[in-house]
Amino acid sequence: MENMKWIVLGIAVLMYALVIVMQDKKVLFTTLAAVAIIVLAAIFPGSIFQLPQDLVVAENMTQNRLFVLEHCLLDGVVNWNILMIYLGSMIIAALFIYSKAPARIADSIIEKSPRTGLAMVAILAMTGIISIFVENVATVLVMAPIALALCKKLNKNPTMFMVGLAVMSNLEGTATLVGDPPSMIFASYAGYTFNDFFVHNGRLSIFFVVQTGLIVGCILFYIIFARMGKNKIEVAKEKVISWLPFALLLLMIIGLAVMSFIKIRFEFANGCYVLGLGLIGLVWYIIKERSLKSGKKLVKELDWETIFFLIGIFIVIAAIESVGLLNDLANVLAGWTKGSKFIGFILILAVSILISGFVDNVPYIIAMLPVADTMAKSIGVNGELYMFALLIGSCLGGNLTPFGASANVVAMGIVKKEGYPMNFGKWLKIGVPFTLLTTASAAAVLWLIWH
Repeated sequence: MENMKWIVLGIAVLMYALVIVMQDKKVLFTTLAAVAIIVLAAIFPGSIFQLPQDLVVAENMTQNRLFVLEHCLLDGVVNWNILMIYLGSMIIAALFIYSKAPARIADSIIEKSPRTGLAMVAILAMTGIISIFVENVATVLVMAPIALALCKKLNKNPTMFMVGLAVMSNLEGTATLVGDPPSMIFASYAGYTFNDFFVHNGRLSIFFVVQTGLIVGCILFYIIFARMGKNKIEVAKEKVISWLPFALLLLMIIGLAVMSFIKIRFEFANGCYVLGLGLIGLVWYIIKERSLKSGKKLVKELDWETIFFLIGIFIVIAAIESVGLLNDLANVLAGWTKGSKFIGFILILAVSILISGFVDNVPYIIAMLPVADTMAKSIGVNGELYMFALLIGSCLGGNLTPFGASANVVAMGIVKKEGYPMNFGKWLKIGVPFTLLTTASAAAVLWLIWH
């Protein structure tokens, strides 16, 4: 068992190194690592994943190997409920963008704002709110034309506005269960329902902690944009194709909230519900476009890479946890804190910010959630304090650098096409203060509520 621990560690370290160096091939590397884990677990049953007592007694190698395959792919390791929620919410989000409802809402904000500078801040706030339910990159893409049009009318450089769209969308990704993969991963590990993201055990939960960062971010951008546009600008309102996708989005939110109060024995209920809404929307889209080809194109353009990436990561991290490596890491980190819950809190927050500023936060969060939880328990601290610190640090830390999140890369590409290339230094001028201020404010509220 001890030898297998080092083998699993070697596979995980190699996988992480390759993912960091070659991001465009991350699915390949996580898949190969997951296959290696499954093969090893099947060849040496019980060496990685613990076998049920009846199989240990029987010593039936065929049954043991079948158990390993079933355990890895069907029973608990890969969380299919979360993956179905992600897939369904992606379809609904794509239809929401297609409907042009977000652009229409933004136009209404501009029309009703007394000054353009205030409207720009309101659009950034709206970007964050949309990102609670829509994938971050998609949010930036749907809001970018509005930002660019405004800047052209003001004859201003759109760089700061585009950076604002990216960082505000990243900020809200972890606010709800359907916001982004990190929040879904956390829900899977902690057993959180949709409503638990708002209130848990009688205390305000992660949603309200993140909103502190949103408020601070809006104040920062108001200081930046207040002098950019003092006059009101007239805009032509975007025509909405249909409000049905918006209705599906509301049904998804309301349905998940209601189901949080109901004890349902079927473990895939939430996933089936959200995916079912997505499929209803997809059928509507095909009928609306009168083209099956359009439906296939929409499905093809969904973020399948993240889904397959998560499947591989789920298996590798489950193996790391099963052989005891995560407990070992938690004990080391707990030793560094010398029993101080505040030092532990700052340690998790700081490390998460730094790592997520340069690498994908999804595998980091999956690996570190059990570490943060175990570390908290070893010190005698509420698990939420450290797990929420992990979420805040890793999600807001992505705003630190231009390649800390996919939305950042997209924003940089858009302004480059507009003739305003952005380098690393330019991004840091807004990324560093935004990250530090929003993270510090959210962390302060988190500490007050949960310590």
